[in-house]
Amino acid sequence: MNLNELESFLQKVPSLRALVVGDLILDEYFWGSTERISPEAPVPVVDIHRDNLRLGGAGNVVNNLLSLGCHVQVASVVGRDENARLLFERLRYRKLSEEGIIQQEGRVTSRKTRVISNSQQILRIDQESKDPISVESEQRLLDFVAGALGNFDVLLISDYRKGVLTEAVLEQIISLGRARSLPVVVDPKGDDFSKYRGATLITPNRKELKVATGSPLKSEEEIEQVGRRVRAELELDCLALTRSEEGISLFYPDGRHLRLPAEAREVFDVTGAGDTVLAMLGIGLAGGLSLENAARLANIAAGIVVGSIGASTVTPADLLAAAGRQRHDSDQKIRPLSALVDHLDALRGRGKKIVFTNGCFDLLHVGHVKYLQKARKLGDLLVLGLNSDDSIRRLKGENRPLICEDERAHILAALDCIDHVVIFDEDTPLELIRAIQPDILAKGEDYAIDQVVGREIVESYGGRVELVTFEEGKSTTNIIKKILEQYGGR
Repeated sequence: MNLNELESFLQKVPSLRALVVGDLILDEYFWGSTERISPEAPVPVVDIHRDNLRLGGAGNVVNNLLSLGCHVQVASVVGRDENARLLFERLRYRKLSEEGIIQQEGRVTSRKTRVISNSQQILRIDQESKDPISVESEQRLLDFVAGALGNFDVLLISDYRKGVLTEAVLEQIISLGRARSLPVVVDPKGDDFSKYRGATLITPNRKELKVATGSPLKSEEEIEQVGRRVRAELELDCLALTRSEEGISLFYPDGRHLRLPAEAREVFDVTGAGDTVLAMLGIGLAGGLSLENAARLANIAAGIVVGSIGASTVTPADLLAAAGRQRHDSDQKIRPLSALVDHLDALRGRGKKIVFTNGCFDLLHVGHVKYLQKARKLGDLLVLGLNSDDSIRRLKGENRPLICEDERAHILAALDCIDHVVIFDEDTPLELIRAIQPDILAKGEDYAIDQVVGREIVESYGGRVELVTFEEGKSTTNIIKKILEQYGGR
């Protein structure tokens, strides 16, 4: 897959529509450091610096698709509990429809809590139901899928064995998808893959294939024999075996076995890599890529996410950069908040210090540039919260801004000192700061520290506020006055 093909595909992605069916999970992360052993038991004491709660399981497949920019709908069954409430909050935050989410009384909504200390995961706590969903929930889920499938280009099935994807559900949704000639791509689990018969493609890893077949898969010859046999028995268009550092093996109906080498990366955490492969293969096929090129895309993406702590996602810019062509276009730096938060979490997992500042930046001048350059030096990357046009009008009057938000964002994103730009519509960046959780909050020296919006939030988890000096006499107001003085009478 060459770069022109990749760029052409990525341009199509915003028009593609994916339906994800599977087990929704809340992924909770506590990030901290360990410097002592508990006096109560021989266990490490973790001082927590920050935490976050995000969509996991099938929700991480959704996150990957949203990062690429395509349209997504998710269908699942959850409980009617506090975890479900938190899950719905995160769906609404990403502007995802809740229509396909069935609530079942007495069911526990899955939640996995991970404790990460010094960039290493040291503990996981699971709350979940594993029992099959009720017959009533099965029917409601199937009714939704049957009614919705006509609006989608691909059906992705994410099985975490939490009871949503019963044999009856799997058989019928696979049949429904194939009847509509949709690619049906499955991330399988368990010791019996026969429940996925008839899918377009399944994406087991080596361990999952060993469990399902009882084969040790020690030699290349054995892998080829088992891969071909399973593909034929399940009547698949292809079997894609993910092999970690050994890449991906594709098994075709004509007996061909194509092995794609892995993209070389330093591996920090394989959490969520299977979700990324599922998302990339599915959307690749929906976008008209050959199976081989879709697998190459998945290989590149998986190589990116294993370099981060926790389940992560990739953006078009990440894919283009990893494919060998670093993009410096300004629009690659401008991200919606939902995609930016996941991306920053991945960078934070690598130990990066995140600086945040905000402002209107109407009529960019040298004072702005010098201020931003100083802010960037405070950490490893700088995130700029940019006031929207409506926000500026409320703050500065109907005659402002002089330059619209889209143009301001692109001008600012073109500066090397700025890593990401996110536009916000509120009067203050308080909610933006709460979501991003920067390590350093930068503001101009004309503020007192106790006047800086978001200070209490940042300091609550160990971050700090830094006041940055301005270039004297440089301001947008002075530029406007000068223009009026020199040209106002003409």
